[in-house]
Amino acid sequence: MAKRTHTTELGSIACEELGELGAGKEGWLVDNPNLLCALDTHSIALANRSVIVVLGWSESDGTRLKIRPVLSPIEAEFVTAVEWLVFDEIRVVVAGTSSGYLLFFSLGGDLIHRQMVYPVRIIRLRVRGTKRDLTHETSSEEVCVVMPGMVARFDGSDIQNMLHQWFQDTQSRFWDQTPKKRGSDDFGHSYGKLPYQLWSVSKYGTCADAAITGIMPPPLMEIQSSEHYYCGITVGEDAVISAFRLSEDKNRSLVGAILSRVVPATFSTIASLSKMIWRSDQGSPKKSEEKPQPFARASPLTCLKDFPRKGEKLTLSPSGTLAAITDSLGRILLLDTQALVIVRLWKGYRDASCLFMEMLVKKDTAASSSRYYEPTKSDYCLCLAIHAPRKGIVEIWQMRTGPRLRAFQCAKGSKILQPTYRFGSSIASPYVPLEVFLLNGDSGQISVLNRTL
Repeated sequence: MAKRTHTTELGSIACEELGELGAGKEGWLVDNPNLLCALDTHSIALANRSVIVVLGWSESDGTRLKIRPVLSPIEAEFVTAVEWLVFDEIRVVVAGTSSGYLLFFSLGGDLIHRQMVYPVRIIRLRVRGTKRDLTHETSSEEVCVVMPGMVARFDGSDIQNMLHQWFQDTQSRFWDQTPKKRGSDDFGHSYGKLPYQLWSVSKYGTCADAAITGIMPPPLMEIQSSEHYYCGITVGEDAVISAFRLSEDKNRSLVGAILSRVVPATFSTIASLSKMIWRSDQGSPKKSEEKPQPFARASPLTCLKDFPRKGEKLTLSPSGTLAAITDSLGRILLLDTQALVIVRLWKGYRDASCLFMEMLVKKDTAASSSRYYEPTKSDYCLCLAIHAPRKGIVEIWQMRTGPRLRAFQCAKGSKILQPTYRFGSSIASPYVPLEVFLLNGDSGQISVLNRTL
């Protein structure tokens, strides 16, 4: 009988560039709490407090890049979050810092954009989207910024417009024989301020993790309102789980968006003309400090307090209707984010990590037996991959109440990862199932979990 394989090896990230992140020492990938990982289809970004290393792990992508963000030594600023943003031909790396800044970097290592969200530590960056189909009336793509007691939302279309403008400027400068020089203060500020919404979700204490699960119905007294409401879920020390109705700030989303685009462009034009006319020798005045954006309304819906249990990490299903939450007592809670009820519970999984994935379980049809058959979305079943490092195993459970489909041993020092959401992917294109990758830090080997039983 042939040996059953649960993963397929894809490549390796082992290289000299990882030495600065502690590679070469056993357990370097999982023992360092300041080491961050973000996965793209063929590349990985790893970061510690002061450097970001971007590596291609497939034969088609041999990228090797080190990015050293300019951080404030006065505030002892350091990198606290990292994620990929993928828009068709544009791929960038985004870092969040302990001072509340978002830094957008190109794969050439150049700073594209720098923006303050709120002057507190950024805990996590979430990139997700839902396409318009039979189950979703509208499409939504966003970047969610999680901070202690706060959540911010950037619309994907605003970021895409900014990156497209940067891409066009880059192409035009490439062909321009006499490129214009930019001052040091212009880098990262040339494309205006990205509009966003900001909410305070600290009514039940600061959060360790949070997510915006999607659009929710308005309150009963505001049925006729055209305002959008989002559902926000937080986990933390004081309340294991909290839920909020997040009101879209119309004044900010419309007027603020217009001002954020028009004012910087107008100011830049006036400043350029004034320099041409007067040629003033005086130094440019210092920039005024960025003021934090006011909070939009966040209405508490419910919370679960169960001392001494503490919520630790949260992961969302692709549709946002399910959330897997790990706590300090070694339990995993499966939350229905629409009904706001716990629908499943696992015990004995301390320090576990969870990621949703899709498995091929419907293979009994005549069409699926054909060698030319291309699986569709309906052929896949939503599952939850659980990595239990203390047990040294990875388990895959069928959602919502299905059995355990698979369990296998994994090497110590491994971590499960998932490629970031790709903005703007067409519904008509072949369906790409949600996959989970396994990175062995000690060997550098990266594998994908097989999606067939």
